Amino acid sequence: MAVLEIVKYPNEVLETPCERVLHFDKKLVKLLQDMYDTMLIADGVGLAAPQVGISKQVAIVDVDDEHGRIDLINPVILEQRGEQIGPEGCLSFPDLYGEVKRANYVKVRAQNRRGKVFVLEARGFLARAIQHEIDHLHGVLFTSKVTKYYEPEELE
Repeated sequence: MAVLEIVKYPNEVLETPCERVLHFDKKLVKLLQDMYDTMLIADGVGLAAPQVGISKQVAIVDVDDEHGRIDLINPVILEQRGEQIGPEGCLSFPDLYGEVKRANYVKVRAQNRRGKVFVLEARGFLARAIQHEIDHLHGVLFTSKVTKYYEPEELE
């Protein structure tokens, strides 16, 4: 288990569109595991490779026991609909939270750690987390979508 350092804003890797993953090898599997361990230690529900200084289209999401860990490599949103507004934070912005509008439903095509293509449908909080992580892969930060910032006591 290796815990990676989480890149904090401002760091240009966070605002740089990531490269597609072309090689599905042991190095990628290790990166995914290290990212997962890092996310758990940091008490997050998702982590994208640029957040650990790697400009590749790799993200992981784990919002609950029902869905478990989801590895997203080269993800593309195929469809989105509905609307949800809710609080978001980001491991690259410690102690900063804001209200963000997202689609309530997404259909995503991605690859797993072996390169196999899969399609995933998500709603609610899982859809929010997936959209947040995919944004990271395009250099888009949640702060560009915040409509209102929360004070710490508002989040209790």
